[in-house]
Parts: sequence; C-alpha cells; structure tokens
Amino acid sequence: MKTFKNPIIPGFYPDPSICRVGEDYYLVTSSFEYFPGVPIFHSKDLVNWKQIGHVLDRPEQLNLDQTPNSRGIYAPTIRYHEGVFYMITTFVVSKTGARLNFYVTATDPRGPWSDPNWLEDAPGIDPSLLFDDDGKVYYTGNRKPPSGQQYKKHNEIWLQELDLEKKQLVGPKYSLWDGALKNAHAQEAPHLYKIDGWYYLIIAEGGTGHTHAVTIARSKEVTGPYEMTETNPILTHRHLGNNHPVVNVGHADIVETQNGEWWMVALASRPYGGYYRNLGRETFLVPFIWEDGWPIVNPGKGIIEPEMEFPYLPEHKWPALPHADSFEAEQLDDRWNFIRTPRGDFWSLSDRPGYLRIKAKPETIMEEENPAFVGRRQQHINFFAQTVMEFEAKTEHEMAGLVLLQNHNYQFRVEVLLEGSQTFVRLVRREAGEDKVIAKEQVDKHTVYLKVEAYGQDYSFFYTTKPFDWRILAENVDGRILSTDVADGFVGAYIGMYCSGNGKRTDNYADFDWFEYHGLEE
Repeated sequence: MKTFKNPIIPGFYPDPSICRVGEDYYLVTSSFEYFPGVPIFHSKDLVNWKQIGHVLDRPEQLNLDQTPNSRGIYAPTIRYHEGVFYMITTFVVSKTGARLNFYVTATDPRGPWSDPNWLEDAPGIDPSLLFDDDGKVYYTGNRKPPSGQQYKKHNEIWLQELDLEKKQLVGPKYSLWDGALKNAHAQEAPHLYKIDGWYYLIIAEGGTGHTHAVTIARSKEVTGPYEMTETNPILTHRHLGNNHPVVNVGHADIVETQNGEWWMVALASRPYGGYYRNLGRETFLVPFIWEDGWPIVNPGKGIIEPEMEFPYLPEHKWPALPHADSFEAEQLDDRWNFIRTPRGDFWSLSDRPGYLRIKAKPETIMEEENPAFVGRRQQHINFFAQTVMEFEAKTEHEMAGLVLLQNHNYQFRVEVLLEGSQTFVRLVRREAGEDKVIAKEQVDKHTVYLKVEAYGQDYSFFYTTKPFDWRILAENVDGRILSTDVADGFVGAYIGMYCSGNGKRTDNYADFDWFEYHGLEE
C-alpha cells in the first residue's frame, strides 16, 4: 500500500482552502501580518505541492502598515468558475479589531491577481463563495447573531448573494446556522457546496485551539432551513488528549478528484516537548466517503493520521527545492517573506550580485513595524539553519544577524554589534518584551557564520569566522518561547536575516552570501 505523510504542507500554513480545475489542484492558506500575502500552491496528486506564488504580492493590494501581530489576512477561500479564479478573505486591520472582507480574481493562478474588491456591510470573518447551478453566486461568512449572543463567542453563519458585475453584496442577508455543538464557541470557516441536489454547509466550531472541530449541515434550499447529521462533529481530535501527535484539527475544505474520490484539507498542529506548537497550524489531508448522504471521515478511524493511504491519483513529484539559497536569482524565492508590507528600499539582490543586501532601518524587530527582516517559516521539529554575513558595525546602535521569531515580543536574536571599539556576537532571548543576553563572544572579523540547530525544544547556537569551524555560543536553549502556547497569537515560528539601526537612521547594511535551511530526521 502506497502511503503519504501528514502534514502535506508543513509549517505555518493554516486555514487551507482548495479547488480543482481538471487534473490540477490549487490551495491557499492564511498569511496574517506577513507579506506577500496568501501563498498559493499547485498539485497534481493532493500530496506533493509546489508553491507558485502569492495571491497578494503587490503593496497596492495589501497595506499591512501598523497591522498588529496575528492580525492581517485571515482564512482565504479559493474557487474557480468559468475560467476565473476567485480568492476571498478577511483583512483584520486594526488594534480595535475592525474587519474588512474582499475578493480578488485572476485567470492564471500564478497571477497577476486583481486589486481588492472591497465588500460593504459584510461583517465577520472567513468568507467563502458558492457558484450555484442557476448562475447565482453566494457569499457566506460568520457574524454575531442579530438577536444577540447567547454565550461568549457565540456566532452564526450567514449568506447573501454576490453580484459579480456590481462587485457588491445584494439582497437580503439570511441566517443559516449557528452550529451543531451546544455552547461550542467560534462558529466560523463556513464553506457551502452543492452536491447531488443538497446544499452542504461545513463549518469549524470550538475555536482554533485544542477543542477545534469540523461540523456539517445540509438543506434542499440554499437559504435553509439546515439540518445536521447526528454524527457531528465529523472530524475532531479534542477527545484524543494533549499527548496525541496531531492536535487542534479543524477549519476544513473539501474537493472531489477526477476519479470520484473525496478528500478534505484541514489545519492541525504537531506539539512537541509538551503541548507546545512552534510550527503553528499546518495543512493536513484526510479522505472521506459519503454514507447515507453524510461524510464519514477516514472510515473506521475518524481521525487524521500522520501516515495515510495515498490518493487514487498518479503520483506527481515536483523537482526538489534546494536547501540553500545563494541569492543569485533576480527575485527572492517564494519561501521568503517580510513582516508587514515592505516600506523603503531596504533589501536588494542587485546592489551586490550573488548576495542579499539588507539595509539597516530605524525600525526594530522588537516593534510592530516593518523591520529590515527577510525570513522563512520553520517547517520541521528538528532542523538547522545557517548563513554567512558580512557586516561592520560603525556605531553601537547598528546590529545585524540571524533571528528566530514568533513575534515582536518573543524571539531569539543572534546579532553582531559594536560595544566600545570591540565587535561581539551575542545571543539575545526575548520573552514577554524583555531582552536577556544569554551568551556573548568577541569576534575579530567582519565575515561571520551563524547557525542554529534544533532537536525538539533544544535550540543550540553557533558562530565562527572561519568557514564551518563552529564555536558554541549557547547549547540546548529552551525554544518554547517560539510557540503560540507561550507567545499567544495564530502564527508559527520564522527564521531569517535582520539588520537595524535601533531607532537611528544609518546607511549601513549587511550582506548575506547564502542562507541554508535543512529539516532533519524526525
């Protein structure tokens, strides 16, 4: 029996949404405060995925200025209809929690995608679209019930027609459903489908934490009334305990293959070193069948397994991605991101060909700003990452180096800086907004190699001025501060390169010759 391993997209890729066009599958995930927004993937077999870009890759599409940590772009949905791709999502834009919903379109999923079409009077989060048989298009989202919340975080799912010509919602709003589970908060992530004459409504309940769950209801009419199956929730791991290898399963979308199989993508997490989830919420895959008009997920087991039987599709592997980026391309690889919309000319691949130059900005990575940071997701429980940097600090304000980031208040920084007339490399552990220097060593050259190696929650840090003659900076440092279980929020850990003037303007910069990230056996 041929099998595949979950997650199919490891690391911080939550809230997956999927669609099929012929024999091609496309998937998008949330991106929150990171830019570009909404990574998009392509697959031929549902298991092997290749990132083909981002949906929101232009500053005029996505202004993340001042967006707080774990706000920004929530829960995108991707759909395809009559030659056009649609991506609809929520932009949570302010510290007060203001939420705006919009959609963009493209004829090629690689882009370019349109500028946002903002929808007025569209409360709530997690919008989705249904293209009905009669040509009508329906919007679904969540909101507080008009009659009032009966308990904390009590929401309902609502529906309204979307006029694609006017690019606005029209007609009455309909209250569809407020969930299957009594007092289960945070009814969200609605997806509406029409299958064999029935309208099926799949939602998430219980919040995106340990009690996350997938439930379903159906109706013969799009506006209801909706009835639920007595087998709800159709998927959850809440009953499996904190020690299960896959937890907080929910936020599902479904797709039928060209061979008639049905599959579900959902988010889940892999805790390690206790109930700590440094990798954030990842994308998983699980099969289901229809029985008596309702889905039965992973028949006989009912859960997502770390290893499962491969879909009945020809396996299609993409060329393996390189572990190292030598920065010789004209554009940054799709795996690299910025924190919020990049402002200012602070990075370059052309100023010094073959290097990534990061120019110091006054903004720091300890603020909810757009610092001079270029990073990628941690995708493995065990991994190492290393880079070589040329940097000469001219003042004590300037620093550059390697950052492991959960958010602006929880991070590790391996930074080169000037103290007096001496240059040092130091490890800083930042927890709850307070910095603590863990280790510091003097260096006598401006070319410094930096490395982090992690086995579970033991993170070790190294440096050298001679190629790969590693010296220990600090060993077995507890990495749990990189988990949302400590730091709060919805994102996963990032690793990247950084340069800052720490509040001062400077024309200094750091040149990175290459960066290597490598997952280790788990």
